[in-house]
Amino acid sequence: MKAALLLTLLAAPLMAADKPNIVLIMVDDMGYSDISPYGGEIDTPNIAALAKNGLRFTQFYNNARCCPTRASLLTGLAPHEVGIGHMTEEEGAGNKDVPPAYVGNINDSCVTLAQVAKSAGYSTFMAGKWHLAGKDQGDWPLQRGFDRYYGCIAGATHFFFPEGPRIMYDGNTPDPHPKSTTDRPFYTTDSFADHARQFIDEHSAGADKDKPFLLYLAFTAPHWPHQAPDQELAKYKGKYTMGWDNLREQRFARQRGSGLIPAAWQMSPRDPEVPAWDTIEKEQQEVSAGRMSAYAAMIDRVDQKVGDLVATLKKNGKFDNTLILFLSDNGACAEGPLMGEGDPEKDRGPGTKWDSPRYGKVWANASATPYRLYKHFAHEGGSNTPFIAHWPARIKAGRDWYREPAQIIDIMATVIDLSGATYPKEFKGHPVLPIGGVPLTPAFDGKPLGRKQPLFIEHENNAFIRDGEWKLVGRGVSMPRGLQKDKWQLYHMSEDGTELKDLAKDMPDKVKAMSDQWEAWAEHAHVYPKPRPNNPPPAGKQGGQGKQQQNQEKEAAEKSE
Repeated sequence: MKAALLLTLLAAPLMAADKPNIVLIMVDDMGYSDISPYGGEIDTPNIAALAKNGLRFTQFYNNARCCPTRASLLTGLAPHEVGIGHMTEEEGAGNKDVPPAYVGNINDSCVTLAQVAKSAGYSTFMAGKWHLAGKDQGDWPLQRGFDRYYGCIAGATHFFFPEGPRIMYDGNTPDPHPKSTTDRPFYTTDSFADHARQFIDEHSAGADKDKPFLLYLAFTAPHWPHQAPDQELAKYKGKYTMGWDNLREQRFARQRGSGLIPAAWQMSPRDPEVPAWDTIEKEQQEVSAGRMSAYAAMIDRVDQKVGDLVATLKKNGKFDNTLILFLSDNGACAEGPLMGEGDPEKDRGPGTKWDSPRYGKVWANASATPYRLYKHFAHEGGSNTPFIAHWPARIKAGRDWYREPAQIIDIMATVIDLSGATYPKEFKGHPVLPIGGVPLTPAFDGKPLGRKQPLFIEHENNAFIRDGEWKLVGRGVSMPRGLQKDKWQLYHMSEDGTELKDLAKDMPDKVKAMSDQWEAWAEHAHVYPKPRPNNPPPAGKQGGQGKQQQNQEKEAAEKSE
């Protein structure tokens, strides 16, 4: 009996050591084609190495917007189920006219990845953008399962001089005057990555060094304001004078050449609101090219810091048994003026705006190559993200593209599968909703996921259901209660993945069957009732858009249909 107990105790550390570390890296507002593995010309060798030696998904769906995606990433549930059906809003919970699905603060019907991993013996760390709560610290990272945290609780922030409600926090403690973690001026991308590295270093040298860890690194780059360090800004200066039309063609050619995009697919036409590059004045070309250079420079710096993180894992002997997942929270961002705004070389100092410069729809259209539309929308340009899984101990290098669709809700199921955790039915006295995703682990071995249900999303009345090769997608499909049936579009994704040939009128029975499924999901996920039109959930305080800008974008979207 004693001998058996001794063997059990001796085996326990080995079992813990065999569990992989899990690192989730999320970038913000990055388009499908921006990084080099997905067709981009931006210098991203470290991310490319993860892709080359790991697994690259061609279709991985987010929720088309920052905090709804983060809500699903961390909980495995639809964002409406956890209270973030639209955006975060710190006063939403006290507004009785706002339905629970839209109060804008993560609720008690869920548990986070950190809470689940911790139950399986993991240490848990986070650095970067939280964007799941307002001023109530009860739903900040340390209160939702993370052992250590450094970052911004709100959404977008000034990259060099964060201030006001968008300052940095060390755990729950404000850090209004953050110090640089490099020999350069303070920059959020550097700070987030370097604090994450510090967490790994100290964990590896501490009393819990034999415990596996989960790290969530949530960059704010390349979300506006498009502010880049001097070195990277100089590196890309003048590199986009070829214009957005040539850039789209070049990226699309590389996507086809790599096998990412099948030869039968066509690139979506230039957005009808975007002028041809050759039709704008030379001076405007130079200004606009500079904005794209700043955006590219931000992604370049993210890649450098990903390289630093990988080096830290290797230094501590953690690299081989660490699963690294890399993705974006939504598609390219076309918010703001069509041609962009601001001067990336000048608008970086203290007191400058935290929401400008921006590169505009003209370049977002190129970032979305080969797809249509952008952040906010359920079409591929808004909801399909690059997704890379790297794990030397499990995933063989040199794998071809993985083409089965997957979704952000699958990450919770994956963490449960790998950690050996038991997903709870209740937590701290509150019932917990059952998750809807499936583990991604079969894909790591080149096998089907075995999903039995379609994929669904809804955001700002944009929606889709993806069932195998078929996708039913709509813009403005939702009424205060119910649907406008003629807003649905139907695409056969294996043949027309860029959503150019709408088959809805040719296949009304298919549309009805799929839309009925979507309505059933929407009822289950509490998409309805939505806030009353005269009392929408405010979206300007945590990185969202104002109502006027939302209306402008809605009008522009309808024109580009």
